[in-house]
Amino acid sequence: MNKGDLINEIAAKAGLNKVAAKAALDACLESIEQALANDDSVKLIGFGTFSIVNKPERTGINPQTKQKIKIAARKTVKFKPAADLAK
Repeated sequence: MNKGDLINEIAAKAGLNKVAAKAALDACLESIEQALANDDSVKLIGFGTFSIVNKPERTGINPQTKQKIKIAARKTVKFKPAADLAK
């Protein structure tokens, strides 16, 4: 399912037109994005939790040259599905 398919599903199930469904989905995704940018977690009961994880700097290997390289520390998004969703 892609974003267009999801918009169609939201429109059908919520009784909205596609423009309103797209606006609702965009607002939802933007709110999640802003919360994660502020290092907050987003907990959706029955669906799961989005959170930010700090990955430390580490050493990797360039597969072409076999030289060791340093991979910079970074933040990444982690999703933990709810027990009902993970079945």
